[in-house]
Amino acid sequence: MEPSLFSKPRDLFIDVVNPRDYVQIDSVSHIYQSLKTSVQKPLKMILLYGRPGTGKSMLLHKLHHDLSKHQKVCMIDIPIIDEDDFLRVLAQKIYSYASREALTLTRFLELSSAVNFPVIPIVLLDEAQLYSAALMEKIRLISDARALKFVITLHKTDNEDIIAKEHFQTRIWESIELHNASYEELKIYIQKKLLKANCFDVANMINDKNIKLISKLTRGNYRDSNKLMFALFSLYTWYEEHNPSKIKYNALSRKWIEMAAIHTGLIHA
Repeated sequence: MEPSLFSKPRDLFIDVVNPRDYVQIDSVSHIYQSLKTSVQKPLKMILLYGRPGTGKSMLLHKLHHDLSKHQKVCMIDIPIIDEDDFLRVLAQKIYSYASREALTLTRFLELSSAVNFPVIPIVLLDEAQLYSAALMEKIRLISDARALKFVITLHKTDNEDIIAKEHFQTRIWESIELHNASYEELKIYIQKKLLKANCFDVANMINDKNIKLISKLTRGNYRDSNKLMFALFSLYTWYEEHNPSKIKYNALSRKWIEMAAIHTGLIHA
């Protein structure tokens, strides 16, 4: 049996973070260039924040991919909550510290002063809202000592302005906010993802009405849009294999988009 027309497009929207999947959209590219510029400044801590699914992790991974070619960059994408473990893992990644014993802040700073990098190493911290105030204080002290430069991501929520959190107020030298995609941006995102993978037939099946519905259902959230498109193409893949007579190849169906939205929990049956 030949592979489904929709299996390749389906796999493009798997919810994983891979810098090779980065899609250039003017507004996001502008933010990324601002982030790269900020990293080159003599700033000690940079904040990248926004609601879940706005692309923070993707930009952080792309920054790691691009910068690690030229300088020492450490990526911690799974938060290390224990303070001693955090310093030990950081020392292992940056300074090749081999011991498994707990590491004090004083000892960590001694290690950093003993190593002379041509450029200050950069540490990329994802999901930093999960770190305690005590650990953030240690991070501040490390950055104040100019041992390391930190780029951190945080979720922005309805209930609180994360910029106003006490343990972030005096620690951020520059902050960049990400937003959900507009209808036009989401259209470019979906089309570029498909065209980049040479899925021309499927890209031609998506019309403006489809994009408007998808944008409405996901509110332009990239993560939710990926999940919806994955569920949609999974439905088409199944029916193409088991009941191809139900598929029309000239355009995507509103009914099927809504079915996919029910499957992902964006709307309720």
